[in-house]
Amino acid sequence: MSSILGGAIDERFLMHRLRSTSAAAVVGGVVSTLLFAYHYYFNHFWSWDLVAVSLAIVVTKWGFVIWYRFTQ
Repeated sequence: MSSILGGAIDERFLMHRLRSTSAAAVVGGVVSTLLFAYHYYFNHFWSWDLVAVSLAIVVTKWGFVIWYRFTQ
């Protein structure tokens, strides 16, 4: 890999970035789902934007899980 950083970016760095991004997506999905539940049960308000964010995260995550399962 030839880059400006040279040897500073190795496989461990890339794996840490992959894991942190995956964890961030899971946490984002959980937070948006809990926030939707809070608005729905306590404020009696159906928040379509939070539903869209939660579904986008879940569909993307599981889509890639299925894709990688069958292609690798």
